[in-house]
Amino acid sequence: MDAYDEGSGTRHAPGGPGEPDDGPPPGARPGHDLPAEPGGAADPGDPRTRIAGLSLGYRIAVAVALAVVAAGVCAHIGMTFLHVAPANTLTRQHGKAVDDWIYPEFEQNWKLFAPNPLQQNVSVQVRARVRGPDGTTPTTGWYDLSAEDGRAIDGNPLPSHTQQNELRRAWDFYVATHDSQNRPVGLRGTLSESYLRRIAVLRLDRADAVRHATGGEGAVERVQFRSRTSNVPPPGWSREKVATTPSYRELPWWRVPRDEAVGGVG
Repeated sequence: MDAYDEGSGTRHAPGGPGEPDDGPPPGARPGHDLPAEPGGAADPGDPRTRIAGLSLGYRIAVAVALAVVAAGVCAHIGMTFLHVAPANTLTRQHGKAVDDWIYPEFEQNWKLFAPNPLQQNVSVQVRARVRGPDGTTPTTGWYDLSAEDGRAIDGNPLPSHTQQNELRRAWDFYVATHDSQNRPVGLRGTLSESYLRRIAVLRLDRADAVRHATGGEGAVERVQFRSRTSNVPPPGWSREKVATTPSYRELPWWRVPRDEAVGGVG
């Protein structure tokens, strides 16, 4: 016993087997309120580890970025509200600015929620009359432009706005500005014809229609559109009866200006 008492100082070291452990300070929670040791891991709840821990310059940059994002979101919501709201003083004065913001990327289409949504498949087709180098004017077959867009969209997680809406909107524009005899109604009728014609020339150029028709060089002289409309068959459980025979609307031949015939826009 004496040898042990006079031996190693382990018995007198703090926390040693011979010393009683005083435990955490009064009022402290085990594992929570102990003072952090120098060089230890930072407390995740310490404000210095969040935005407050940034320098003044970085905090100003973060605040400015958040303010810009919030202002952009508020502006977009406001523009969308004005676009769908009934005509009022603001839309009469700033309607063009609202349309420039909304179209084409943020277009609002409520047909999905209409009482009787569109139940037809409309396919837009075009053919061309081409002048070859020998003076002949062969006519191409019908190119189904809607089917081309459908193939580009099918299976594509991020289809372009052009593939989804360019042709569809152009055809809707034409139908809305022409009567059943394909005569323009109002000043926008001529504009809709020009828009469709340019789309046709660009699509035919992309499909290399001139070479296929002439076997070589040539130019598109005229184009003609037609639409094929068929009703969507009702589901099997429905008692509704609809005709599934397609109907066609054929437009007259349109002359293509020379500067457009090579893929220009006139």
